[in-house]
Amino acid sequence: MSTKYLLREYYELCPGGICQDLLTEEEKIQVKEGATFLSGVMQRCDEQNGNGRVYPGGILQREVKNYMKVVEENRACGELDHPEDSVVNLKNASHMVVSLWWEGKDLMGKVKVLSTPAGKILAALVNDGVKIGISSRGLGSVKEHQGKTLVEDDFQLICFDIVSEPSTQGAYMMMNESKQKQVWSKADRINRLLNDIIGDK
Repeated sequence: MSTKYLLREYYELCPGGICQDLLTEEEKIQVKEGATFLSGVMQRCDEQNGNGRVYPGGILQREVKNYMKVVEENRACGELDHPEDSVVNLKNASHMVVSLWWEGKDLMGKVKVLSTPAGKILAALVNDGVKIGISSRGLGSVKEHQGKTLVEDDFQLICFDIVSEPSTQGAYMMMNESKQKQVWSKADRINRLLNDIIGDK
């Protein structure tokens, strides 16, 4: 039986700032009243990511379809920073996913920053120009196949968190667009080490 691990992937929200052109008229009114929305790439399928993993299209599409039910029920909350947990703790919720859609292999999405304590911190960081990334959190096992680490069929998407250290080059939501070198966080290095160990079995 395969062992499930907490799988976390980091992607770019909106390079160059908040994507106002993706907002509905109602959301634009909310922005005028002080709300903050972030948008961009949330996940990607069929390509090796910065953590060395590949999410097969069929598996990721299935999980996104399931997650859409949570989005439609206004329950798709995420946390500020990645907890070492497979449960979303509402006391730490900073944002809520309000829409998801596919553009080729890219899963695009839009999140609303909440008026919670963590959400106020996130809004302040964004407004002050701090570079922000988005990261999926899920449970699943992996296997090595033709030199790649494939996420297996038991993968379960949990949520999308806001993070500071991306593993994908340029994976930031930022106020001023700039080229960034690839950054590996401690969590990324641990994930890669675990993948190497699994691959040796």
